[in-house]
Amino acid sequence: MDVIGIDIGGTFTDFVLLRDGRVRIYKTLSTPDDPARALVQGIDLLGAPVAVVHGTTVATNALLERRGAPTALITTAGFGDVLAIGRGDRPALYDLNVTRPEPLVPEAWRFELVERLRADGSVLIPLDDAELARMVAWIAAQPVESVAICLLHSYANPSHEARVAAALEQAVHAAGRSLFISASYRVLPEPREYERTSTTVVNAYVSPTLGRYLDRLGLALTDRGVRSLRIMASDGGSMGLVTARELAARATLSGPAGGIVGAFAVARRAGFTRIITFDMGGTSTDVALVDGTLPRTSESRVGGVPVRLPGLDIHTVGAGGGSIARVDAGGALRVGPQSAGADPGPACYGRGTLPTVTDANLLLGRLQPDYFLGGRMALDVDRARAVFATLARDLFGTHDAAAERRAALGVVRVANALMERAIRAISVERGDDPRDCALVAFGGAGPLHAAHLAAALGIRTVLIPRYPGVLSAFGMIAADVTRETSRALLMTLDALDPATLAAHIGALADEARAALAADGEDPNGCRIESVLDLRYVGQSYELPTPLDQGWEASPAPLADLAERFHALHERRYGHTMRNRQIEAVTLRVRAVSPRDALTFAPDDLPPRATPLAPRAVVNAALTGDTAALEPAPLYERDDLRPGDGIAGPAIIAQLDATTIVPPGWRAVVDADLNLLMTPLPPQSAPADPPA
Repeated sequence: MDVIGIDIGGTFTDFVLLRDGRVRIYKTLSTPDDPARALVQGIDLLGAPVAVVHGTTVATNALLERRGAPTALITTAGFGDVLAIGRGDRPALYDLNVTRPEPLVPEAWRFELVERLRADGSVLIPLDDAELARMVAWIAAQPVESVAICLLHSYANPSHEARVAAALEQAVHAAGRSLFISASYRVLPEPREYERTSTTVVNAYVSPTLGRYLDRLGLALTDRGVRSLRIMASDGGSMGLVTARELAARATLSGPAGGIVGAFAVARRAGFTRIITFDMGGTSTDVALVDGTLPRTSESRVGGVPVRLPGLDIHTVGAGGGSIARVDAGGALRVGPQSAGADPGPACYGRGTLPTVTDANLLLGRLQPDYFLGGRMALDVDRARAVFATLARDLFGTHDAAAERRAALGVVRVANALMERAIRAISVERGDDPRDCALVAFGGAGPLHAAHLAAALGIRTVLIPRYPGVLSAFGMIAADVTRETSRALLMTLDALDPATLAAHIGALADEARAALAADGEDPNGCRIESVLDLRYVGQSYELPTPLDQGWEASPAPLADLAERFHALHERRYGHTMRNRQIEAVTLRVRAVSPRDALTFAPDDLPPRATPLAPRAVVNAALTGDTAALEPAPLYERDDLRPGDGIAGPAIIAQLDATTIVPPGWRAVVDADLNLLMTPLPPQSAPADPPA
């Protein structure tokens, strides 16, 4: 296998090269002005592989920064303002100054077409060809690059949308210009008008931007001999260029999905199947709970905009290594969500002017300036002290070294509180006990904070992968190639005939296989997975309920599926309503072209001639309770061998991350060179002497 996984993050671009069964890693600062520049530089340094799997933030950033393609919307008369109205909810109930994100399509480019379908797909108001011709001519004359088409109930009957798309294609072809067309029946053939419109618009908005990026990148990689390029998708799979250009909205959570796939792969090899993934990078922290399978969802929001496409169930908070600390108007210490990013970056990187979490860890001795990035990048301690002197003065009215460290400890504790709250949101608030899980910590900053977070949550096992800082890129290599298709059903489970359901699954499976074939995959080797979105009649939201593998080939009564749904509902909400009918809302079929299981040789580590010893003894504040610096041994990760054990307090440095072993914890190296950290048993108090 000769493949490289590349994850472009907000601060660093990460590379994992798997060649001839050997792993090689590399990190470099991202280049936000042109993300491909850092990517190509890394490939030139490592040597071009046969295949590249790439996690990209291009689609995400286009949404967050509102830099997508100028987009128009065609919708049914009376529905032009659905993007502005949304659900009519209040994201912050008591905030009197709530500002909603501006719609991606300005009002002047929202066009209403007189036509109407009923919910069953029958025609209520026919589509007027003369009006359609006038509208198409008007749009063709506008300075738009993309058009989203979302007509009422097109999931039940796509004929009107198909006619509008064909008329647009003919008009722009005659005018000699290009126009990206995103029709909802191709993107999301499901009910819920607002989410369907929003997702179709998002796809239209980001696809031209991602397409241009892929064109430039593809030329650069082809010139270097790369024969295959795949893009990481939000659902934990990867996709070829045909799908990536047509459905760029599938890449809005590209990077974080790779981290979960990588964490689950490493955890399974280590014997853990129930884990909480903790990915702390430069700009944010992503957490997820994995219970035997990857946690999939069809609900996500990016930049305040709903994207109802398959993705992994990830909870994100604006707390990363580059998160900026400040004192608010009420005198409280705040951390994030604003980030220093890669440019200018934290103050200790040499250009930043604001205090960040990374600067705080440096002042507390948890990061050592001479061991960062394996010694390739020296950290500027004086610059970090200067920005924290200002923060300490704002907090305490003084700015000596002790006050700076107190401020730094406060920043770390606030960041930890934000991340602890995120983990509780995906575990405790959903009825899961985090104490039953192992915490898999990765990202450049994850191992710095993992043990303190685990202690706060009662988690007794922390797994630090061999290469935690580049685990997302590792996961991209491991990711299968996937494509999901869906169909609205909107009928009670009692009325759903198993044979009819099997026929629907077969048709959707054929559609998904054809999409994989267009991406260069062998459709005959695909695995088919089927899920029904079910709810009790009268409910507004569904629970994805999987069908058994191969069910479509041997349809069975659906009573077992109803029991499975009841159990899922009980687990999620704490009750069932067995006296109420179950409604099947949407059928989802996923085709998976599996990758071979990753096999790689362990690092070529020569046997140690002498017992394990630290490289240095440094002064650091590792307890989490005090900012006082105390001596702590510093080990290099490359010196560790399977079976080694290190009792805290200790620091373990490596090229891509730094791990903290606090007092009262112990780290043991397993056969794959992962670190397994567990709390030491409390020492029993000495018995009183006999009277």
